[in-house]
Parts: sequence; structure tokens; C-alpha cells
Amino acid sequence: MKRNILVVSGVAVVALGAYLLLGGIDKDTPSAQDTTDIKQLVQEYSSSSLENLSASITSEQLIVTDSNNKEKTYDLPKDEFFVSIAPYVENTHPCATHSLTGCQGELTDDEFKVYIEDSEGNVIVDQEMKSLSNGFIDLWLPRDKQYNVTIEQDGKTAKSELSTFKSDNTCVTTMQLAESI
Repeated sequence: MKRNILVVSGVAVVALGAYLLLGGIDKDTPSAQDTTDIKQLVQEYSSSSLENLSASITSEQLIVTDSNNKEKTYDLPKDEFFVSIAPYVENTHPCATHSLTGCQGELTDDEFKVYIEDSEGNVIVDQEMKSLSNGFIDLWLPRDKQYNVTIEQDGKTAKSELSTFKSDNTCVTTMQLAESI
């Protein structure tokens, strides 16, 4: 059963231009014909709309394992890096490679002020964003750069540096929100 889905990702629209993700996605047997399909698959796994599969994402590949333990890998875009951030107040977990279908953050469906700039001071993201039902904020950032990230909520702030090089983590669970001094 094929269907066309039109999705506009708030992060992609602001941070990387107006990406319209349009493609035929078969919910039973995902296929990735190009990078827009990969981004669509990642979004669907993150939002828990695909079932009976597990999916993780490295700096270079989306790895999907079905209920029969059959693994399929998809290359990520060469110019974009996926990272998922789970801001927290009290509870977190150690992680490096994000499990789109397994990682769970503390603050689900919450609003945050997200500000990201690159090492040259260019603003990449400056907007209100909502965490997904898994407590993570998914971002596609330009590859091979360093960033300063600030996340704010209800007078609490978390700041961190992250980078988008080949060996970098795709799961950030170290940004604890604390009262600003």
C-alpha cells in the first residue's frame, strides 16, 4: 500500500532551507530511493509511526532491523548529519548511537527554545521546538562542523558543544537543564 506523504520539518525549514520531503513510502517494506526518503524514514521511526521494526542511526547510516532479524542499511546524505538531543532535568541514559525506536528521553512532547550556531557565529537554528514522544529533538545539521547549542525551558538552560564529523555521536543525552545563574 503506497502513499505519498508531505512533511515539512521545522528544523530543516529554518536551519537548512525549505526541504519538502515527498515520496512514496511503503509502511510494510520501507525503501529509500533518495535522501528525502531516508529523512522521511528517520522521521517516521522517531515519531513511532512504523511498527515491528527497530532502527538506529550512525553518523553515516540508517540501520533497520525487521521482526525476522533481517537488517537493511541506508546511506545518509553526504552533506547532512543527523543528531538527536534529549534535554533532561533529572533522568537520562548514556548513549552514543541513537536508537530511533528505543531511546527514551525524560521530557516528552515539551516545548523548548533551541539555539544553534556554528563555530563562525552563523545561526543555524533559532526557534521554539517541541520534543517528540520519545523525548528527543531531531536535527539535520551540515556535516563536518562544530556547533554551540543552547536549549532553554522555563528559566532553565543547557549548553553544549557538538560536532558533526564522521566519528561523532548521533545521540546527545548530556544536556541537563539547570537554573540560569
